[in-house]
Amino acid sequence: MSVVSLVTIEISLRLLFGLGNPVLSEADSYTGYRFQPDQKVVRFGKRIEYNQYSQRSKPITLQKPKETLRILMIGDSVLNGGNPIDQKQVITEQLQAKLKAAVQPTEVLNASAGSWGIGNHLGYLKKFGTFDSDAVILQIGSHDLTQPTSTSERVRNDPNYPTLPPLSAIQEAVNRYLLPRILENTNFNPFSNQEIPHISSAQVDQQFQKNMEAFKAAVKLVRDKKIPIYVLFTPNRYDLIPKPATPPYKPEFRQVLKSLQIQVFDTHEAWSKLPSNVVATYFRDEVHLNEVGNQAVANLIFQRLCIQQTFQGCSLALPGHTP
Repeated sequence: MSVVSLVTIEISLRLLFGLGNPVLSEADSYTGYRFQPDQKVVRFGKRIEYNQYSQRSKPITLQKPKETLRILMIGDSVLNGGNPIDQKQVITEQLQAKLKAAVQPTEVLNASAGSWGIGNHLGYLKKFGTFDSDAVILQIGSHDLTQPTSTSERVRNDPNYPTLPPLSAIQEAVNRYLLPRILENTNFNPFSNQEIPHISSAQVDQQFQKNMEAFKAAVKLVRDKKIPIYVLFTPNRYDLIPKPATPPYKPEFRQVLKSLQIQVFDTHEAWSKLPSNVVATYFRDEVHLNEVGNQAVANLIFQRLCIQQTFQGCSLALPGHTP
């Protein structure tokens, strides 16, 4: 292949797909890893922005502006949206737009990263605090209930969490996208000689208990600052389709929430009442939501927060916050 052809391919991959300029991550002793601060990129036509606190949000001031409602949301790739979701279509941006229109100036902050677990949520709160927020919402998926806390090993070994830009767009296209697809369609598995560890039910139960201790620590940290805390519970696709099923450990988790008197925005419960063909339009894969699903989540949170009284169509039931 000629130099001219390579240059043409390189430029095309950069201009058309945003390759060669990925979102970068970094190891962190508190959160395991997080997205590097102050990034703005366009990938596959989708805008992605991270502020100075590694939030998928616009830059903010540490102290909340006067007359502004601020909500901090913390979660994993479901909340983050990833490359396939444009900045305006993530859950936090859609919820922020609804609250701005109905109530007053609002900031909904998005602290999230792929594969973060409950322990990672706690780590973010310990490192950065609550940003003078009026409320904190923890997004917890059904798989998060028994997921170990993710560590910095992910950014060391996973090509989907690069810490440095690739040498070229062509290199990224081959190593991150083309080669993995080729290996998926062959019988070759570079890890075939490695034994997959067996996880017993006792170990799973132990991990759930460990996660609940981290969850209770996060709740205490927030409540010590006199800030209300909520949970957004999100299901996997197979928890709802072909028919609704109760995710493992959800009943036990609901008991913990009840004991702590924490309100939950339960999309699993709400969507279990909908036809499966409607629910199917919310997911882009077995775990992640698409733009329609994000809108459904934002609608549910908005309605539940604004259900008690009327103030231009909405009155937030947040202690210490009056319209």
